[in-house]
Amino acid sequence: MKVIYTKAYAKLNLSLDVLSKRPDGYHDLCMVMQSVEHHDDVSILLNLEGQFYAQSDRRYLPNDERNIALKAARLFLEETGHGDMGASVRLRKRIPVCAGLGGGSADAAAVLRALNEHFDHPLSCAELEALGMKLGMDVPYCIAGGTVLAEGRGEVLTPLAPMPETDVVICKPDFPISTPELFSRIDSRTSRCRPDTAGILVALERGDVKGLSQRMFNVFEDVLDRRANDINNIKSMLLGFGAYGAAMSGTGSAVFALFPDAEKAKWAAESLRPLHRETYVTKTISRLAV
Repeated sequence: MKVIYTKAYAKLNLSLDVLSKRPDGYHDLCMVMQSVEHHDDVSILLNLEGQFYAQSDRRYLPNDERNIALKAARLFLEETGHGDMGASVRLRKRIPVCAGLGGGSADAAAVLRALNEHFDHPLSCAELEALGMKLGMDVPYCIAGGTVLAEGRGEVLTPLAPMPETDVVICKPDFPISTPELFSRIDSRTSRCRPDTAGILVALERGDVKGLSQRMFNVFEDVLDRRANDINNIKSMLLGFGAYGAAMSGTGSAVFALFPDAEKAKWAAESLRPLHRETYVTKTISRLAV
């Protein structure tokens, strides 16, 4: 069988608000999300022996069905009547791990999207998103990506006016941030700053990247521990190099900034890379056809 090739695109949180804790233990969220060109390369080889195996250029990632991309392959095959088949999934990782950029979710979504195309689209985009929810909260968004308002646990998706193509710098410091710890701190806070989500939606309708950038905020930045200084220093440096605005993505630790042009973005990235190895220049992209 021929190898199926696809790309898994990173996501940014232009805004992230935690509204409340739900009775099921999860949280109601309100997020404006945006996908970018920066991606992992994913290849899939189906087999008739029912065997599943994952490979990656990162040794610490599991090669069995703890790997979310491999889980996605099995789930799709079972749900579409191909449960007798197996799959080998190979990942070439470019999206930083444990960064708030949705790398694992993007890989899983890419597998679902690619297999759906390979089998001549047995599932609609909405059905793929529903499958994705069984794998992780960011997977439904990563199916089609683009500029989207995500609510509920992240699965209630409303496409927004597409963000104009914008130059972006992503900078991940050399440390992870504990997602459960940040959520527990959010729960213990009685007051905090909140993003101007309504203002971001208006800016998107107007194609106003600068206005959007000035309204970006992530509530998790308000509850960081000693790492807050590192995150704020990166944001300050990016703003100093001419960014319209900067914010942490997801639960971190990656910081991103939106720039007025590619030259300033490149200058900023080249200046930050000696301090933070995982620094990248990329661009926003539109919603994928699924």
